[in-house]
Amino acid sequence: MWVPALLVVAALSGAAEAYFITVDAHAEECFFDKVEAGTKMGLMFEIAEGGFLDIDVKIVGPDGRVIYQGERETSGKYTFAAHVTGVYTYCFSNQMSTMTPKVVLFNMDIGEAPKEASEDTDAHHNKLDDMIRELSSTLTGVKHEQEYMQVRDRIHRSINESTNSRVVMWSFFEALVLVAMTLGQVLYLKRFFEVRRVV
Repeated sequence: MWVPALLVVAALSGAAEAYFITVDAHAEECFFDKVEAGTKMGLMFEIAEGGFLDIDVKIVGPDGRVIYQGERETSGKYTFAAHVTGVYTYCFSNQMSTMTPKVVLFNMDIGEAPKEASEDTDAHHNKLDDMIRELSSTLTGVKHEQEYMQVRDRIHRSINESTNSRVVMWSFFEALVLVAMTLGQVLYLKRFFEVRRVV
C-alpha cells in the first residue's frame, strides 16, 4: 500500500509549476493536464534522491497513444505539441525498485492554446503579443534551468559529502589496523625474545 506524497516547492508564472514528489517502491504517480490541440507542452524532470537516481517516465495522449516513454532515466526534458484536444497523462513509475523511494522534481510547461486569426485584429498588435509571449516563455525557461541547476548542485554536494565521509571512515579504519598490527608485532617480538632468554 502506497500513499502519494506531493510537496509543492515553487509556483512559476503562467501554467508552469515545479513540484517535488516522492514515488514509493513498486508505485507509480500520474498527473493530468487538459489542453487544446496544438498547445505546446514541455516536461522537465530530475531525480533528486533515492537509489541509483533513476525512474521510468511515460507521457500518454487522450487517445491512448504513447507520446514518450523512457526507462531508468535520471533527468530529462521533452517538448511536444498536443495532437488532439483532451487530457494528457504523464507518469513516474518506480516499479523496478524493490524498497527505495525516489524523490522527483518535475514541472510541465503548458503554453497558450493557439488562437484563430481574426480579420479585424491589427497585425502590429499580434506581433507585440507574440513577442511578449516569447519573452515570457524564455523567462520561464530560465527559471526552470535555475531550478534544474539547484537540484544538480544538491545531488553533487550529497555525493561529495558521502564520498568524503567514506574516505574519512576508511582512513580511520586503516589507522586502527596499522596501530593494531604495530602492537601485535611489538608483543610478538617481546614474547619471542623472552622465550629465547629462558632457553
